[in-house]
Amino acid sequence: MKILVTGAAGYIGSVLVEALAEDDNELLLLDDLSEGNIQSIPANMPFFNGSYGDEALLRGIFENNAIDAVIHLAASSSVPDSVINPLEYYDNNIKNTLTLLDQMVKYSVPKFIFSSSAAVYGEPTQTPINESHPCIPINPYGKSKLFLEEILRDIADTKKMEFVAFRFFCAAGASETKGESRASETHLIPLVTDCLLGKRDTMYVYGDSFPTHDGSGVRDYIHVEDIAQALVLSLKKFEIARNSSYNIGSDEGYSVLDIIQTAERLYKTKISQKTCPPRPGDPARLVASSSKIRKELGWVPKNSIEDIITSAYNWRKSPKY
Repeated sequence: MKILVTGAAGYIGSVLVEALAEDDNELLLLDDLSEGNIQSIPANMPFFNGSYGDEALLRGIFENNAIDAVIHLAASSSVPDSVINPLEYYDNNIKNTLTLLDQMVKYSVPKFIFSSSAAVYGEPTQTPINESHPCIPINPYGKSKLFLEEILRDIADTKKMEFVAFRFFCAAGASETKGESRASETHLIPLVTDCLLGKRDTMYVYGDSFPTHDGSGVRDYIHVEDIAQALVLSLKKFEIARNSSYNIGSDEGYSVLDIIQTAERLYKTKISQKTCPPRPGDPARLVASSSKIRKELGWVPKNSIEDIITSAYNWRKSPKY
């Protein structure tokens, strides 16, 4: 299968490329390198340095390649930043994706795998959250993802293209060769591991009065390799998965303090903490029910929270990082 991967130099993208390559797919990789790392791009794969909203670039790619599927991972993805800069998120996530979808339809690309988000649910009324839970996002990032899911359903109704949308919960962890690496890190587990490694002095805890068991925000952390396997599986079982949305999570919730305490237990150390006001747009608790994808596609995550923290720690202490 010939597959175009957007955001291929990013965190999830780089791990996915590894997984797709194992199945002998022919891959074309697209990334503007605003967040991704060029070192993550395999030297033997065609790479296009540019935006998925660049119509001329996309036209050249689709004209010269009979592409079977697009896996769209590229996006602006910081919840707090989306509250501060909503127009940037709507421009990149919605406008640029519409350009990509328009070119796919023009060149009859039949399959679209979309990275949506748990942010589409907003503040949940019950947990774990299944796919029938009301979608009432509370930040522009979540709104942009939900709107795109609705657009994909409308396109699917025309029979011109079909899709699978994955509502990622918190991607975390690392493979042996790929992991999270950003100029400005905001994700919890990389920050915690940097404290363990002495690269950061203090762990900031944003909020201590959420309605959770310890007052800190609760999230569902899922290993990036388990996410990659779900995406690969969706292509293999596309006839079953088509035109559906699936949660990708572990069905387990861990608070910020849970993660810090687990890391301290694993590495027998103490992490200095400072409590700060909650960040704008953050719900108290997001935990997935992944029963739908388990039942329909046979996906089963393989990694525990300890595996996630350990793999992230090993990645961030390695010379590769």
